[in-house]
Amino acid sequence: MTDKIRRVITGHDKDGKAICISDNIATEVLQRDSRPGVALTNFWQTKSTPAEYDGEEESLGGPFILHPPKNGSIFRMVEFKPEDPEVLKTLDGKSAFSEMGASQAIVENARHPFMHRTNSVDYAVIVKGEINMLLDDTEVHLKAGDVVVQRGTNHAWSNQSKESCLIAFVLIDAVDKLK
Repeated sequence: MTDKIRRVITGHDKDGKAICISDNIATEVLQRDSRPGVALTNFWQTKSTPAEYDGEEESLGGPFILHPPKNGSIFRMVEFKPEDPEVLKTLDGKSAFSEMGASQAIVENARHPFMHRTNSVDYAVIVKGEINMLLDDTEVHLKAGDVVVQRGTNHAWSNQSKESCLIAFVLIDAVDKLK
């Protein structure tokens, strides 16, 4: 089970003064047997650029999708528990990503079953723990405090440590000029 994460949403009252609209534990959490040890928690999404800061008081709901909305963004945290290499060999990345509307994102015959590519620019901050970011032929070891700007590249996240890793992500819809 993932850590419970407090989500605070601000807004404005009828006079334009700043107020707290919501202060609760985030409830949009995705955990699934097809990707054991990984939990995604969504906090907020936008559906346009520039974003409206005085729009709806809640932006989530509906299916849990990997990619941000067209012309929008998604803010989430992902917890990666340590991987078991033996379990990893039995998993089907395409099936797992199809549960998030992203089976086409999987890189076939890659060195990790969850190697994928999103059509987004992703800002990531390693909040807790450490993790390896696998690219096509290389990998980068990351630890708490490190940041990544993921620009639509093939990648997978592999926690080969003994502790959980927590990463905060902002995914922004992008144009794929490689196709």
